[in-house]
This record gives sequence, structure tokens and C-alpha cells, in this order.
Amino acid sequence: MNAQIASLFQGFWMNIELFLLTLVMAIPLGLLITFGTTAKIKPVRWLFKVFIWIIRGTPLMLQLFVVIYAPGLLFGTPFKSRMTACLVAFVINYAAYFSEIFRGGIESIPQGQYEAGAVLGMTKRQVFTHVILLQVIKHIVPPMSNEVITLVKDTSLARVIGIVEIIMCAERYTKQGLIWPLFSTGLFFLIFNGVVTIALNKLEKKLDYFRV
Repeated sequence: MNAQIASLFQGFWMNIELFLLTLVMAIPLGLLITFGTTAKIKPVRWLFKVFIWIIRGTPLMLQLFVVIYAPGLLFGTPFKSRMTACLVAFVINYAAYFSEIFRGGIESIPQGQYEAGAVLGMTKRQVFTHVILLQVIKHIVPPMSNEVITLVKDTSLARVIGIVEIIMCAERYTKQGLIWPLFSTGLFFLIFNGVVTIALNKLEKKLDYFRV
């Protein structure tokens, strides 16, 4: 049993690694996409909006298959690492979702606050960093929290392209007639989600001082 538990922990570390790397890369990419969807140049704005429509309108599982197989089939250069391919799909997918959350947060700030900053002689960058940014963060934390929790669970989809994460490990033991690995897998995810939820709740409480 010790070897089986160690195997589950090893698989779960893959879930954690995918979660952390996706979060670190998808947040800044999502912000860049937000700048694209709010650009003043109409063709650029619509290009980014179509991209988001495609990503949000298709399943993440399908996107995983496209990323892992399309480069090899179309260009003869398949991904050498399945983990890299998985990470690319996850980052693109969640960056699209995060970008819409960022856009909603930015657009929720009244235009008058931008104008007030300009009247005070502040540059656009100063207005954004000193006046707008904290308000945007407060607005986006709740919907971002939901997406982050979803990401924790979505890491299990990595198994569809052959990445050995915790559910794949549990499934192997289930085929051997063991049921406890499945329940252990659920426990792992519940604990992980609990830790993430506590961290996000603390972040929301820290922002309570800034009421809008």
C-alpha cells in the first residue's frame, strides 16, 4: 500500500505543477489579451474577440488533442514533451477566460475616475496604477477565484493525452480491483481546493479595506 500511496502522491504532484505553471503564465497572457480586446484599432480588437470566442466555445479536452496532434500532422514537428503540450493548451484556455474577467473589471470602473485623474494632472499610467488598479483587483477577485478552483479540477484532464496525474494512477489500481485509490483521489482534490479557497478568501478580506 505504501508504494500505491507514493504513486498517488507522485501523480498529484503533476496536478499541482500543472496548476501552478498555468496560473503563473495565464494571468499575464490574459492581461495582454485584454489589451487586444480593448484596442482602439477595430481589426485587432475583433481578431482577439474571435480568438476568445473560439477558445471559450470549444472544450478544453478538444484543445488538448489539437495542441498535441496538430503540429505533427500539419507541420511534421510534434511536441517532444506531452507536459509542454498540455501546458500550452491550459495556458491558452485559461488566459482567454482570465482576459474576459480582466476586461469586465476594467470596464466596471466609471469613466469619471479616469477624467478626474486627468484633471489632477496625472498621466494615464498614473491614473491606472494609483486609482484604477486596486479597484479592478477588488472587482475581479471573486470571478477569478471561481476560475482558479475550476483549474484545480481541470488538471485531471491532462490524462487524456497520456500525462500520469493522480486520476490516471488511481484508475490503474482500480483495474486491479482496488477501490480506495478513487476515494483517496477525491480527498486529495478536496484538500487542495480547500487550501486554495482559504488563500483566496484571505485575499478578499485583505481587499475589504478598499470599498467601491
